[in-house]
Amino acid sequence: MEIVEPMRTFTRIFLAAAAFGLVLALPELATTGGSGAGSDLGLARQLTQGSLAAFAVAFAGGVLTSLTPCVYPLIPVTVSIFGAKESGSRAHAMALSGLYVLGIAVTYSALGASAALTGRAFGTVMQNPMVLGLVVAVFLAMAASMFGAFELQLPASLQAKLSSVGGAGYAGSFAMGLVAGLIAAPCTGPVLAAALAFVATKGSVAFGVGIMFAYALGIGLLFFLIGAFSVSLPKSGPWMDTVKSVFGVALLAMALIYLKDLFPGTKALFSATQGAALAAAAAAAAGVLLGALGGRASVLRHPVGQKLARGAGVALVALGAVYAVGVGSARSTAQSDEGIAWLVNQETEGLALARADRKPIIIDFWADWCAACKELDHTAWSDPRVREEAKRFVTIKMDNSADKIADPRTSDALDRVFAKYGILGQPSVVFIDNRGRELPAAARVTAVVDADEMLKRMRAVDKTCTSSAMACLVRW
Repeated sequence: MEIVEPMRTFTRIFLAAAAFGLVLALPELATTGGSGAGSDLGLARQLTQGSLAAFAVAFAGGVLTSLTPCVYPLIPVTVSIFGAKESGSRAHAMALSGLYVLGIAVTYSALGASAALTGRAFGTVMQNPMVLGLVVAVFLAMAASMFGAFELQLPASLQAKLSSVGGAGYAGSFAMGLVAGLIAAPCTGPVLAAALAFVATKGSVAFGVGIMFAYALGIGLLFFLIGAFSVSLPKSGPWMDTVKSVFGVALLAMALIYLKDLFPGTKALFSATQGAALAAAAAAAAGVLLGALGGRASVLRHPVGQKLARGAGVALVALGAVYAVGVGSARSTAQSDEGIAWLVNQETEGLALARADRKPIIIDFWADWCAACKELDHTAWSDPRVREEAKRFVTIKMDNSADKIADPRTSDALDRVFAKYGILGQPSVVFIDNRGRELPAAARVTAVVDADEMLKRMRAVDKTCTSSAMACLVRW
């Protein structure tokens, strides 16, 4: 009979404190773009100028994206596929890792080609219930693997077939890379948005594939290094059980985060208060103390009691993390609505009001699933100077969050407005002067900018269309 040693009290308390601090920080990470790169790194400018440096910037943006919390759940997948090998050469591991990264690159290159061919950038696809359901299923399966339900590997019969076409696991590694690219897609930030928006406008398939391939290689660099060198990691032991439990809880939490997006009505359950964040953090800490990360509490001797305690602990940690993310979303929504009198999804009414009052217009294309939109709320729209300047505008917010597009009529109306202004990605902020002339595309805000830059754009609205050489589209 296997004896499970109790986790040392100090270690358990340390992990509980770490869980408390991490979950307490999640609302802030969710509000300030913790799930994506903080800016587009100047990619939009490089693309507009046709600079070859855009490929280098896209690669750097991919590297930064791979270091963000939203991509972390892919790490245990990489370790499970490559690092769990008991034997195998470094060259073999590098080949498997390279094919895994190539799979990610193919997924993103397909996004680039799709944007070029259709003129529509990736964005609301992650609000499709079918896609969300697939992502949730993958996360749940990986979490179950981390908790020991099964080993994450291909069936022996399939491995034998793959051996005849170039080596066991090669095709499997490539296929897992394709899936990893899909899972990481909603985690990416303004760099991806800037790239796809420009590709959709340019309409060049070759350019779209190239820029997205560079971006994907940046994302895959971390996974290549992990896979190529993980063969030399220490052998498994009690410490590895704890690591796998951490990954399992993280994967389960990610599955629940995506699952809640399938039910927009759950948004009302989340509070923006500090007390709610503290409660979520306390639940996560309590879950660790109950044994969510492995081992057993010394006071629980009976195996059934240990399993029940651990199951409750895992649930507390995962639900605490999910609720903390929901707190961040609630804060972002409250922050967006505070201080600026937005007309939500009322573009026609806003144009009529601006025409009657001879006021300029701001149209902010926003969604609660858009990490960069939330960060723009934090960096620009929440600034008192920006809010004061906004009082002279009619401010319109086109919100295509999941709960809004759940109504087919609202969804159709949003599609028409997005098409009217040629919106290919988010965030996008459109400016119209007090004579009804929309400023050129170059004047739009299509990435995260600070308050000073937003003020500069807002104050230039009345001056941009004065030149006869400047073609401004008349909206009324």
